[in-house]
Amino acid sequence: MSDGFYADKIYWVTGASSGIGQALAISLSKRGAKLILSGRNTDALEETRKALSTEALILAFDTTDYDALPGLVEQALAWQGRIDGLINNAGISQRSLIVDTDMDVYRRIMEVDFFAPATLTKLVLPHMIAAGSGHISIISSLAGKIGTPVRSGYCAAKHACVGFYDSLRAEVEKAYGISVSVILPGSVKTGVSRNALTGTGAARGVSDANIEAGMDPAEAATRILDQIAAGEREIVVAEGMEKAALDLRRQDAETLFAMLAAQGAELAASAGSGEPLELRRINEPADG
Repeated sequence: MSDGFYADKIYWVTGASSGIGQALAISLSKRGAKLILSGRNTDALEETRKALSTEALILAFDTTDYDALPGLVEQALAWQGRIDGLINNAGISQRSLIVDTDMDVYRRIMEVDFFAPATLTKLVLPHMIAAGSGHISIISSLAGKIGTPVRSGYCAAKHACVGFYDSLRAEVEKAYGISVSVILPGSVKTGVSRNALTGTGAARGVSDANIEAGMDPAEAATRILDQIAAGEREIVVAEGMEKAALDLRRQDAETLFAMLAAQGAELAASAGSGEPLELRRINEPADG
């Protein structure tokens, strides 16, 4: 299958070794795009490449290795001479109450989820401006619109992404012909909650029930790419109560705040019980 919007375009996907990033790479390949695959695990990226039907370049790196990024962008550009699309997907989450969270954990989450994609975007942007075209997207989250318990750092970073990329769109869409998509998934079945940081910075190690029951990453990727091709600027990938929570935030914020405060009270009461802190609905999609 080939999709006229994506056919023969060069798309760079970060966090492409699993979850939504991997699903996006596979779907883009089916639609005719050539891929640059990035993440930390070369072997996992190689598994993604094996699933593709078009050419791909593997560029493995830690997204916060800022000294390496300029050289990596040059490698990416040298491969096919251009970058038509950048999908910033790599990220990390959190499961801890604010009172129990070390500031170093917040700094780590902000580096991975906000500063890293913003830095890569700034490095790619001049080349798209020179070309007079391009597409940049950020995988944010419903948590980028709604502040929820036990995800304070994650919500802060994803809110920052929404603001940064909305501002970027305002600056480059009409001025330079570059489109910007902010993507807001809800629960998608990935390893994000298992890899989330606790208040001390340790990996959580267990998954949330609603993540396990979440949308299949392939379905999420299909919805995302269809809406990008349709020119959507903000793309919500959520169903049921999660989508309703976003609508409620816009229409009756006080009611949503009360609902979340009730959940926060439950989580605070369960802290120290040994049970994983787990919010019932608003979740995060991206894989680090």
